[in-house]
Amino acid sequence: MSVVPVADVQLVNGEAVEVDIRHARVGSRGLALLLDLMIQVLIALAFFIAGAAAAAGLVRDVVDDALLNAMVTVAIAIGFIAYPTLVETLTNGRSPGKRAMGLRVVREDGGPIRVRHALTRSLVGFAVEWPGLLFPPFTWAVALTTMISSPRGRRLGDLAAGTFVVHERTPVPWGWVPSMPPHLGAWASALDLTNLGDDLALASRHYLARVRDIKEPMNSRLANGLAAEVSLRIAHPAPPGVPPWMFLSAVLAERRRRAGERVHATRALTQRIWPGFGRAQWPSAGGPTWDPSVTHPPILGIAKERQGDNL
Repeated sequence: MSVVPVADVQLVNGEAVEVDIRHARVGSRGLALLLDLMIQVLIALAFFIAGAAAAAGLVRDVVDDALLNAMVTVAIAIGFIAYPTLVETLTNGRSPGKRAMGLRVVREDGGPIRVRHALTRSLVGFAVEWPGLLFPPFTWAVALTTMISSPRGRRLGDLAAGTFVVHERTPVPWGWVPSMPPHLGAWASALDLTNLGDDLALASRHYLARVRDIKEPMNSRLANGLAAEVSLRIAHPAPPGVPPWMFLSAVLAERRRRAGERVHATRALTQRIWPGFGRAQWPSAGGPTWDPSVTHPPILGIAKERQGDNL
């Protein structure tokens, strides 16, 4: 079994600090490429149509096959070389397709790319990769094999330019979920949470999950702002004496409890209609236990999610 050198899969910056990154592979890069190619084709067509219309209107007598072929060449060069070079240079490696997929082109040292990097990538991609006008489909197979075999998912253009593509959006697993303060359970059960949308609930959960890492006064500003918006959505203020973080924890814990009940009811109905598909032995609906530990006082309303309570 071959061993991939550490230097090929890790990024170390100029200060000799290893940077944690996710290299983009064939799947995400392929989807980004399809989006970019559609835009490039449309741009090339637009330039050709505009040039043909201008030539027909201004110099109609000299329009011939040679002129049309020249306009096709210029339109292709603009759409497949000039456009991607300009876009990747101005956006620091984020073409529309890469931006949609959360990707970015960076140099081998992790820095932003320059004109020479973007131009090299465009020229190599145009000539031997996508669309690959030089010996297709042989060069397509070579380009795809190179990407699959590369530890960093680098294509021929990346190897020539000294670049690679990384994910800008790094998934963060949930380590904490809001739990219900015991003395607020009855109060929260009567709340109308219909207007509490997913975006606001997710923002509140993000805050609670990271509350101990947020310094004052920003911590209080975020807590008060989120609590005020949640109160407005549920048309019910926090009980007297309840701090904003505890109010948010109670609301989100109740929201999660109701969602869990709906999920378990659906599973039970599925089990009755199609035995075996609903999985009879599901963990009981419920939430994480309230842990009043004073190890981290700001997170009294947050507890570790137990295995089996995951929804």
